[in-house]
Amino acid sequence: MSYTLYPLRKSRLQRSELAVPGSNPTMIEKALASAADYVFLDCEDAVAPPDKEQARKNIIQALNDLDWRGAGKTVSVRINGLDTHYCCRDVVDIVEQAGAKLDTILIPKVGTYADVYAIESFVSQIEVAKGLPNKIGMEALIETPLGMANVESIASANSRLEAMHFGVADYAAFNKARTVVIGGLNPDYPGDQWHFALSRMTVACRAFGLRPIDGPFGDFSDPAGYTAGAKRAAALGIEGKWAIHPSQIELANEVFSPTPKEIERAERILAALKEAEAQGKGAASLDGKMIDAASEKMANNLLATAAAIKKGEAARSKAA
Repeated sequence: MSYTLYPLRKSRLQRSELAVPGSNPTMIEKALASAADYVFLDCEDAVAPPDKEQARKNIIQALNDLDWRGAGKTVSVRINGLDTHYCCRDVVDIVEQAGAKLDTILIPKVGTYADVYAIESFVSQIEVAKGLPNKIGMEALIETPLGMANVESIASANSRLEAMHFGVADYAAFNKARTVVIGGLNPDYPGDQWHFALSRMTVACRAFGLRPIDGPFGDFSDPAGYTAGAKRAAALGIEGKWAIHPSQIELANEVFSPTPKEIERAERILAALKEAEAQGKGAASLDGKMIDAASEKMANNLLATAAAIKKGEAARSKAA
């Protein structure tokens, strides 16, 4: 093990991340009552230019009026990109007027660490000026070739960054990739054409203490396709996936939740290793398979996720 270690910067339950356009107050209210772990209120792609200003006002009102934390949810806002004239007002108005109720800001099309730094510089000043009791986290949406080329330097920088998301739609467009459906597989490609990007982003996240999150799957009439994509992401170590439609929330929650069988085996792994340690052994055998310190880490990770899910479900049940 290297002497250089980067612990997880912030642990949050993020199995399902519901995308909600800020221009639709009805959908925002429904999101509060949903089973999603995480909700991001969108100022960017889901909002048409004429509706940007009203969407921002709707989001501010929703942050202030609705009890997101009491409902066991993390709430985020996706601002408009730094290359637009909407970005500054998104940050200033939302953080000044509702920053105390905001958990994170999702920054779209991050290409370099400087993009994250620019948003942080404004947020830090506003937090001090307003005396906000909380420190707002940052999340980077990696959806351009530049962002993927710089993913390690973005992840490694000293910042408020907590998570990275893979924005497959814009990533495909910028790369001029031939796609069939957003986040889906092209039958002309022998395998998963998104594997490299997802894997590279995940490794960067895990190296520097961030949470890796998969992005959207566009065909919400294809639950099997969504589930397959979520399972591929989970196999790589990704913690959750976007839901662009309420029907996708439960699919994500199921894929990214440990099963009762997995929880039971994790508990048995820890018990077997504890018994082996008492006998002066560094490894043990369970169900005909070797287990060791790495098995212990994986078991603890799984049990920590299970505990977080239980806590979130209790909060939602209380709010209901």
